[in-house]
Amino acid sequence: MFPVFTDWTFLILIPAMLLAFYAQGKVKAVFEQYFREPNTAGLSGAEAAERLIRINHLQDVRVEKTQKGAGDHYDPREKVIRLSPVVYSSTSLTSLGVVAHEVGHAVQHAEGYVPLALRNTLAPVTGFSSTLAFPFLLLGLLTSLSSLVKIGILVFLAVAIFQIITLPVEYNASRRALTLLEANGMVKPYEFKAINSVLNAAALTYVAAALMAVSNLVMLSGFYRNRN
Repeated sequence: MFPVFTDWTFLILIPAMLLAFYAQGKVKAVFEQYFREPNTAGLSGAEAAERLIRINHLQDVRVEKTQKGAGDHYDPREKVIRLSPVVYSSTSLTSLGVVAHEVGHAVQHAEGYVPLALRNTLAPVTGFSSTLAFPFLLLGLLTSLSSLVKIGILVFLAVAIFQIITLPVEYNASRRALTLLEANGMVKPYEFKAINSVLNAAALTYVAAALMAVSNLVMLSGFYRNRN
């Protein structure tokens, strides 16, 4: 009934799935490790964010505490750095790294960093259309309408492009974060190394997401070609 799962192209997903599991485990372990270590500056996430915002003259950027369970992110539409309650209040090295990374995104936005602008343009489109990808594919497979399958594949192409563009955006934000913390004397050398580990672990999840998106696209494209 669902031949996609018996087609050899499904094997393409295995490396991506393994990397995704590894990345999730890695980021959980590293974040928890450095959540237990306070930064020597004694800054909470909120205080660190406000300091970095002032240093970078981002007067129109605000810091907000989100509801429990919401992720940490920079909202370019409202120019707000939103922090989860634990990151907002914690003085840990993990919080310091997360906050500096989000400020890095705010600096990207202020400077007109092109990959970020591209990602921000694609985000609403891919976010909405990705929910329709599997329904189109299923309908196309069940009804043998190749046009629906093609639409589903095009959606996966858009998602893959979005995830690939995300990689330089995230890595650049992490580099900016480390530079900001070091240049402004907010971390000791051993703290710099710890925060680098935090940011590298987080970056690995984006690599896994990009690999999964590309693997999905290759798998579905190969499956479609094999059926026609």
